Amino acid sequence: MNQCAFTASHFQASQAGMAILRGGGTAIEAMVAAAAAIAVAYPHMNSLGGDGFWLIHEPGKAPVAMNAAGVSAGQATLDWYQQKGYNAIPSRGADAALTVAGTVAGWNAALKLSAQWQPPIGLDGLLHDAIQLAKEGIVVTESLVAASQKTAKEFSGFSAFCERYLPNQKTLVAGEILKNGPLADFLLHLSRVGFDDFYRGESAREIASVLTAQGSPLRLTDLNRYDATWVEPLSVTTTQGTFYNLPLPTQGIASLLILAIFDRLYDESLDEATQLHLLIEATKQAFRVRNAEAQDPQQTSKNIERWLTGAGIEKLASEINLKQAAPWPNPAIPGDTIWMGARDKQGRMVSFIQSIYWEFGSGVVIPELGLLWNNRGVSFSLEAGVTNQLRGGIQPFHTLNPAFAQLNDGRNMVYGTMGGEGQPQTQAALIWRHLYQKKSLATAIAEPRWLLGRTWGDNEHDLKIEADLDPLLQQTLHQQGHQIKNVAACTELMGHAGAITAFAEEVDQVATDPRSDGAALQES
Repeated sequence: MNQCAFTASHFQASQAGMAILRGGGTAIEAMVAAAAAIAVAYPHMNSLGGDGFWLIHEPGKAPVAMNAAGVSAGQATLDWYQQKGYNAIPSRGADAALTVAGTVAGWNAALKLSAQWQPPIGLDGLLHDAIQLAKEGIVVTESLVAASQKTAKEFSGFSAFCERYLPNQKTLVAGEILKNGPLADFLLHLSRVGFDDFYRGESAREIASVLTAQGSPLRLTDLNRYDATWVEPLSVTTTQGTFYNLPLPTQGIASLLILAIFDRLYDESLDEATQLHLLIEATKQAFRVRNAEAQDPQQTSKNIERWLTGAGIEKLASEINLKQAAPWPNPAIPGDTIWMGARDKQGRMVSFIQSIYWEFGSGVVIPELGLLWNNRGVSFSLEAGVTNQLRGGIQPFHTLNPAFAQLNDGRNMVYGTMGGEGQPQTQAALIWRHLYQKKSLATAIAEPRWLLGRTWGDNEHDLKIEADLDPLLQQTLHQQGHQIKNVAACTELMGHAGAITAFAEEVDQVATDPRSDGAALQES
C-alpha cells in the first residue's frame, strides 16, 4: 500500500498539490502546482517574483538540493546606492527590488528532473488551480489582513500596489474576494510558452522594462543570465538519524547545528526545562556561526561544513552552560515565507520553501503581469568589507531552509516552516518533541513554541514564548537568566510549520500548523 501526502500553510495549495498526486503525478509536479497556487493565495508571503529552495529525495538515492534564489543586479554596487544617498539598502520600493526572482527557474529545473522519472503532466494541468484562483479570486484570510494592515501606510504611495492589494486605498478585509486577473493571464501565458519565458522571452522583457522604468537596478541581461542550480545538501548524523538541509547562502547550517549540539549534550535524565534551555542555548551557538559566515558561497574562503564535524560540534557544545543562559542578542533576520512538503505514490519526497522576504516584498508590482517583486536584497550590506557586502551578480544571505531526514526507525521525513529567524528554532522544536519526546507530528507542531530574536519585522531580541507554555517551564527559564516576553498562544509570529513522515511503502503521519490556514492531506 503506497500512499501520497501533501502539507502546506494554505489549504488551497494543499488541494492543488494533492490533485496532482491523486492523478499519478510526481511529488515535484505536485509541488509546482502548489507553489503556483500559494503564490496567488498568500501574496504577502510569496510570489513568482520571489525565491525558492528544494530538497528532493528519491528512494534508494541520496537527496539532492536546488538553489533557486536570485542574484543581485549587475549594477547593484556600493557606488550605485551611495551615489543615491543611501547608507543602507532601502526595504521597500524599486531600490529594494535588486535581485532576480529565482523561484520560477527552480520550478523549471525541478520539472526536468521529474520528467526523467515519468512522462510529464503539461504546464496547463499544473497551473490550472493557480490560474483559477487568480481569475475567480481568493478569500482573504486573517493572515493576509494582518499583513495588509501592517504595511498599508508604507505602501500608500505605491500606485500599482494599491490598485492590486489596497482597493480603494483601504486595507483588506477577512472574507472578501481578492482577484488578480493580470496574474491569471500571466500564468496562462507561461503554461503555453514555458517557464523559461520568465527569464529569456516576452515576459522577461516586460519585467525588465517595468523594473527599469521604476528605478530598479535590475536589467534584462540580469534575467537572461539567471538559472537555478543543483547543489550538494549539508548533512549531519545524530542518534536519531541523518538530517539534511541547504548549504550557503541559506541558514541551513544553523538548523543542523542546533540539532547536532542538542543531541551531543542530550541525556534522557535531563528534565524538560533543561532540555528546552539546551535548545535555546544551542540556537545561540548556531546563530553566532551563521551570522559570522553565512553569505554567497563564492564570496567566502571558509568551509562552513567544518562546523558539522565532530570537533566543530564539540567546540560549540562546550560553550553551553546547562544552568545559565548565555548573553544575547546577536543581529536577527526577519522574513516571510511558505514551506510545503509532498510525498508521491512512488515514495519520492520533496521539501520546498518559497519566499518574497518581507510582507509583500519590495511592494513593486508589475501591473500588466499582476506580479509582486521580492526585496531579498535587503540582506546585503552597504558597508565595505563585511560579510554580505553588496556586489553585483551574487546571492544575499537567505533564511530559507527546507529540511529532510532519514531516521533510524526507517522513516523518511520532510519538514520545515516559515518565520525568518524562527525557522531553525521551530525545526528544532518539532524534532525534539517528535523524536525525543515521542509525540505525534500534529502535537509536536501544535504545542506552544518559543522564538529567540525577532521575526516579522520585530526588533526585539528577547525570548518570546507563547503564553500557554507550562508556567513552571517559563519560571525555570527565567531563573536561568532568559529574558522572557509572553506572546499570544498559537500566534502566527511563531511560523507555519508542517511535516510528513513515511516508511518505504506507506505514509506514517502528515501534519500542518494550527497557526496557519493550511491543510495536511493523505490518500492511498
